Amino acid sequence: MTGSKRIYALDTNVLLHDPTSLFRFEEHDIFIPMTVLEELDEKKKGGSEVSRNGRQVSRFLNELIERGNGHGISNGLELASPEGLNLRRGDGVGRLYFQQRTTNGHGKADNQILSAVIELRDQNPDRAVVLVSKDINLRIKAKIYGIHAEDYENDRALDDFALLYTGSAELPEDFWERHPEVESWNERGRTFYRLAPRADEEWYPNQCLYLPGENSVELRVLQADGAQATLALLDDHSHANHSVWGIAARNREQNFALNVLMDPEVDFVTLLGTAGTGKTLLALAAGLAQVMDQQRYREIIMTRATVSVGEDIGFLPGTEEEKMTPWMGALTDNLEVLANPEEGGAWGRQATNDLLASRIKIRSLNFMRGRTFLNRYLIIDEAQNLTSKQMKTLITRAGPGTKIVCLGNVEQIDTPYLTETTSGLTYAVDRFKGWTHSAHITLRRGERSRLADFASEAL
Repeated sequence: MTGSKRIYALDTNVLLHDPTSLFRFEEHDIFIPMTVLEELDEKKKGGSEVSRNGRQVSRFLNELIERGNGHGISNGLELASPEGLNLRRGDGVGRLYFQQRTTNGHGKADNQILSAVIELRDQNPDRAVVLVSKDINLRIKAKIYGIHAEDYENDRALDDFALLYTGSAELPEDFWERHPEVESWNERGRTFYRLAPRADEEWYPNQCLYLPGENSVELRVLQADGAQATLALLDDHSHANHSVWGIAARNREQNFALNVLMDPEVDFVTLLGTAGTGKTLLALAAGLAQVMDQQRYREIIMTRATVSVGEDIGFLPGTEEEKMTPWMGALTDNLEVLANPEEGGAWGRQATNDLLASRIKIRSLNFMRGRTFLNRYLIIDEAQNLTSKQMKTLITRAGPGTKIVCLGNVEQIDTPYLTETTSGLTYAVDRFKGWTHSAHITLRRGERSRLADFASEAL
């Protein structure tokens, strides 16, 4: 290995997190320690996402070896990406090297990987050697030994989570004065505006705009390009006579959310917010209104990432739905609010609960691969715990007439190796913000209780 290109030594968790990471280091070279191959072999059995990724890495490595006819291993295998992988990369192609002999590392696999990287650095004093790992402790060990170590961040949607698209924006007080040429008209009971956005007004489809103050107004961007934008006056769901399944918006962001949730032209909605902002309640209320009253969808399907907060309580008995029920406490709590008829007493409440439960199906993420949902209202709860690949697997399940609603709070990520900037929910918000049939709303105000509000701020 000669030249000025860097050598990136990959840890096992990087390959298990993203099998295509082999081809994402541009013109630089890749080094894989023997311990990493042994760990991949241990992880290959099973039906989990990690096991599938482990098998995919092995297939990639085998394809690269076969492409080199088995002769180029000692001299490095060319890292040309396989056909069908749509990777955005530069013109340069690096080479893949394997550890040729065992090192003096003993005990933990991390120590053996570290020993292999130290030997690699000593053999290549003229080149920069970088250890890439998602394990913080291994990166700390590497830096103690003077080895440069980095996190794998190629799947990071944003450099800073604070830059994430919020889905709404405040308009300046002189907004109407800045647009004297605005054209307005009424159509089917709705008010529309057409105007030319100024240079500092960069709007996205279905972004919600509001003008505070005495002349307050709330608008939604229906169409926007560089030359012209079409805005629509939002429905006011804050009054009881215009509530959705008995739920009225308690703040501006909740009104934004109900507007996009009830719009049949919006196929994909993401709701981001801390605990108590009403994400699940709003999504369920809109779903029930469109399933039971409008009959726009056949049923509601609800799923979530089954990541425990505390110690795992072991295997759960019963069918798929019965196994998922303990994870769906949020569904049960919100149904108690939504299924509360004023008349009929306990029998009436039970009958309503049974009716609603018959139109709500609980499904596990583990069995989503290969399915297609037709005319369904799909709610993905705790979406912050999904990787970008898992998010893609779920969203591509949508068939004709299906609406997907993703809910999550990136401050409560429980999945190892995921952060605010690499979560699948963040990834989806960033990638879908420019699509005409998607919408995102960040809910900021908690509406549970003064106790919950104070706890979220003080603790």
